[in-house]
Amino acid sequence: MGVYIAIDFGKKLTGLAHTDSLKIIASGLTTLETQKVIPFLSDYQKEIEIEKFVVGQPKQRDGNDSEVEKEILLFVIQLQNAFPNILIARQDERFTSKMAFKSLIETGAKKKTRKNKAVLDEISATLILRSFLESNSKLIL
Repeated sequence: MGVYIAIDFGKKLTGLAHTDSLKIIASGLTTLETQKVIPFLSDYQKEIEIEKFVVGQPKQRDGNDSEVEKEILLFVIQLQNAFPNILIARQDERFTSKMAFKSLIETGAKKKTRKNKAVLDEISATLILRSFLESNSKLIL
């Protein structure tokens, strides 16, 4: 049973998060320079089966695609080429950066930590994955 990997794509840095094998818990994995993400995931896949990628889909408030969407689509194509047997889903990531920053404030993180883009990207990826899990969960009675 594989895990899901969430990707919060950035031009310079990309945050990653993963689920447990039961796909109940989303937790931060790491933040990497964007060009190192696919090699990292290739190494990760050797140890742990990846069942699905969840790539953040940034939207503007009016619902239109953000400026970075074209670059994300190019990254998704690279991801498909590198991992042709792994499904790729998209998840709305509006406000995840603000929510990540707010969560750092609420947990009492120091100002230096709150300004660390790598920490924010990893938390954002975790929020994307949590949102994906919640929106795709089945209600069992």
